[in-house]
Amino acid sequence: MRKIILSIIGVLLIIGSILFAKKLIADKNKPKPVKAKIVKTIFTDTVQNSTIPIVIAANGSLEAKRRLEIYAEVQGIFKPGSKLFKPGQEYRAGQTLIKIDAAEYYASVQSSKSNLYNSIAAIMPDLRLDFPDIFDKWQNYLTSFDLDKTTPKLPQMTSDKENYFITGRSIVSNYYNVKNLEQRLAKYYISAPFSGILTEALVTEGTLIRSGQKLGEFIDPSVYEMEVAISKTYANLLKVGENVALNNLDKTETYSGKVSRVNGSIDATTQTITAYIEVKHENLKEGMYLEANLNAKQESDAIEIDRNLLLESQQIFVVKDSLLDVIDVKPVYFSDTKVVLKEVPNGTIILKKSVPGAYAGMLVKAFEEKSNTKDKQ
Repeated sequence: MRKIILSIIGVLLIIGSILFAKKLIADKNKPKPVKAKIVKTIFTDTVQNSTIPIVIAANGSLEAKRRLEIYAEVQGIFKPGSKLFKPGQEYRAGQTLIKIDAAEYYASVQSSKSNLYNSIAAIMPDLRLDFPDIFDKWQNYLTSFDLDKTTPKLPQMTSDKENYFITGRSIVSNYYNVKNLEQRLAKYYISAPFSGILTEALVTEGTLIRSGQKLGEFIDPSVYEMEVAISKTYANLLKVGENVALNNLDKTETYSGKVSRVNGSIDATTQTITAYIEVKHENLKEGMYLEANLNAKQESDAIEIDRNLLLESQQIFVVKDSLLDVIDVKPVYFSDTKVVLKEVPNGTIILKKSVPGAYAGMLVKAFEEKSNTKDKQ
């Protein structure tokens, strides 16, 4: 029985070995599966060279073109006026911004004017006797002399004798001393040189104002300027009077401005040149941040594409016979998102959107939009 069982097991092992060998031979001769080629779908565009406007983007904050920093040249108490000296207060041209108490100084001015009047009155008898031909001229001057008004100009002296006589009585020196005091008296009243609005007030009514103290800031809110820094490459392209389109950061408002001034020197540190853009609009406020687009020049026979389509080797991908290839190009202008290229032949098929992992020789196919149309019955 034991011999019979061993014989059966041996036969089964031989049969299993034969079947396993046949399977190995069959698997060896079986052809390997061919991997399917992956074809990427891409968005393409056909090159058509044209004239591309070079638009320089810049930004900056607005500042009033006409602004006045108010400083005191005299000392005294700030007296209340017809309007409160507060930020946001509007004044017309000629209105008093600040009135400083000048009672004591005014009295000294009146005293000097009175002394001048008395000096001229004292020489009138001598003029009547020695200079009868000029007596009426000086008499009329005394008649028009009013202590409550600005001292009138001295009569014109027509001869050396008259000049020597009047100067010898210290009348001329007294006159200019009075005019000097009147000029200083005017500094106790600070008036608005133009119609505008007060943006900063550093003193209030009743404050003791000292000479040289800053009192506030006053601006004209009708005209603003924006200072922008432009690359020196375009220094010779900027022209005064060039129209500029401006917009806010949210792109919700647009304004029209023009280049009012261009700095004559280039900043040695940043290699930029400063341009000033003038803009007028009722909605603008000082300190607003705007973006400007300056039309620098027109670049002929060029195209504009996204910056991420330009390779570091100054090449771009093109499509030839369903394969990607690269060609050399000449960049002439870079913006934040775009680049202007030259030397790209018309009719060249280029990528419209970047393809991750793209390489020369990649098999691609152009995306075709399918339009579903319904038959009209």
